[in-house]
Amino acid sequence: MEAIWFGLAAMMVTIYVVMDGFDFGAGGLHLTVARQDSERRQVLAAIGPFWDGNEVWLLAGGGVLFMAFPKVLASGLSGFYLAIFLFLWVLILRGLAIELRSHVADSMWRAFWDGAFTVASILAPVLLGAALGNVLRGVPVGEDGWFALPLFDSLSPSSGLGVLDWYTVLCGVLALAAVLHHGALFLAWKTDGPVRSRSRAAASRILPALAALWVATTMATTRLAPEVFRGLAARPLAWLATGLFLAGLATSYAARRAGRDLLAFLGSAAFLLGLLAATAAAVYPTWLRSTLDPVWSLTAANAAAARTSLVTGLYWWPLGFVLALAYFTVLFRLHRGKVRASEMPEGH
Repeated sequence: MEAIWFGLAAMMVTIYVVMDGFDFGAGGLHLTVARQDSERRQVLAAIGPFWDGNEVWLLAGGGVLFMAFPKVLASGLSGFYLAIFLFLWVLILRGLAIELRSHVADSMWRAFWDGAFTVASILAPVLLGAALGNVLRGVPVGEDGWFALPLFDSLSPSSGLGVLDWYTVLCGVLALAAVLHHGALFLAWKTDGPVRSRSRAAASRILPALAALWVATTMATTRLAPEVFRGLAARPLAWLATGLFLAGLATSYAARRAGRDLLAFLGSAAFLLGLLAATAAAVYPTWLRSTLDPVWSLTAANAAAARTSLVTGLYWWPLGFVLALAYFTVLFRLHRGKVRASEMPEGH
């Protein structure tokens, strides 16, 4: 039962990254692919129907942890307290920028909120990637199941641990490159004219950097967390997920070259899905690996809620998941096709 809920929690987080990743990426490229107010409103029109709904998956992931692995959630919220607040402030800033940019018909006002939107959209995936880097590197979980980390200390992943060091920052930059590529392909699919052309060009420039960052992060992980690759080699599910993200990356490249924008975007989604699924399969059953003593690590077994709670939750989870899928299916159906700036309400 614990393995099922580990998989469900990992799936919720993965869906969140895939879904919210494209609007993070679009926001990060906002000032690059859109150079006039009408073009920037076109970018906002592309993500406008989706960005706030995408965050439902983040809440769903937190809800699963709260129900199935409360010790992991409690320890993580305490240990990453400052980093979590930074991420929440970034999400708030993004929402404010989208909602407020057109409340005053002044170019300086709009330029300020456009800049805030771009900065917040860049910081969010960096923080998420750094969080994943902490999970892979390990954190100083004590015998009581708690830990505390400053935002940064020595910037070395082997001494004086902090939330940010060169390895977790590398993971954050990889996450940023992945969502920028994802967002560029989404905009290429959903827009036309100069925004589409610039988005395709941006995806072309970002892909080599993404591949290089993935190789560099993989090499760093083999040195800092070799147990991840032992888990990867021992689990067939991890092999399948690895094949998925490699195929997705190749598909995104080939489809973009062929002008098949939707297929390129789906290939990027498969890349993110496969990469995170392979990571989850490789680290299972560990949620938070202790750098002090592996025995003190929080795992799916020692951090799970009572079995009766897990069984009861399994009756209700499919209903909520199906409703969420239905909602997003209808949403994408209603907003199919290319978007234009005129489709964005004046309030945005």
